[in-house]
Amino acid sequence: MQSFIQAIETNNTQELKSLITSKDSIGTLMHKTLLTFKYNLKAVLNGAALPYSNGCLESFNRKIKQIERTAFGYSNFTNLLTRIRLEENQYTEKEPNSLLMTA
Repeated sequence: MQSFIQAIETNNTQELKSLITSKDSIGTLMHKTLLTFKYNLKAVLNGAALPYSNGCLESFNRKIKQIERTAFGYSNFTNLLTRIRLEENQYTEKEPNSLLMTA
């Protein structure tokens, strides 16, 4: 496990590939993980070698899904888009009416 983490941190794709295709006995949880890595070997090696990440996109998708869950659905799509833009600070909320505010 430590050599696997070190291979990812150093972007050593050759070492990573040899660890994934290794026949050594390991725990059942790590075995399931390695089977998934073997199935997606090309993507795993590209992810280790390249500096790109889709983390920003994934967080934005998570935020949209959270808004949808919290709201239990909006009456129309425009309201959903407005709420997403409010969360992303692309729109600002209206200032409260000063006539209604009492000191």
